[in-house]
Amino acid sequence: MSVPPKQIRAVHTADTITVYQAYPPEIALPALANRRFVTPFKRERMTWIKPSFRWMMYRCGWGRKPGQEHVLAIEVTRSGFEWALLHACLSHYDPDRHASRRAWNEQVKASPVRVQWDPERCLNLQPLPHRSLQVGLSGEAVDRYVDEWTVSITDVTPTARAIGDLLRDSDQAGAAALLPEERPYPLPDQVATVIGASTDRG
Repeated sequence: MSVPPKQIRAVHTADTITVYQAYPPEIALPALANRRFVTPFKRERMTWIKPSFRWMMYRCGWGRKPGQEHVLAIEVTRSGFEWALLHACLSHYDPDRHASRRAWNEQVKASPVRVQWDPERCLNLQPLPHRSLQVGLSGEAVDRYVDEWTVSITDVTPTARAIGDLLRDSDQAGAAALLPEERPYPLPDQVATVIGASTDRG
């Protein structure tokens, strides 16, 4: 079965969805201890969350890039995640979706959330033909993320590094077995329209 070109795939339950971020210890360790993001996490900066574990690994090098040594799995409420998407705008101008570049600029200024579709990554972190969603939170969205949506924060750095080590040993099967099981996320139609998600099921 083919994968739709723009589909969210994630670990999710009836009430939550898991997203990933990677941070240095000075941000990650207090977040783990307090079960929420606290200082020196900066609410005034845009923070990007990623439902795709492999895309997070592409960014953080299996938890070994400087400044991204701790990989966090953040379980957030589905209602919060969908609120973010419903209030999002695309991070780039798309003439097929925006009346004009000026209209897109106005939407960017008004929206607390950015979304972009980047190539999904295979186990070896090479690009795939279908896309993965990245969600940038700012302003009100960051406050909601920290204060309302976060259900749990888990350190998955050991898993990330174990997979990376298995791949270096050419153990593809062993590495694949440790990956989180990500399933298509059932988006409400209105949300899918806002973020330009594929409507086909593959």
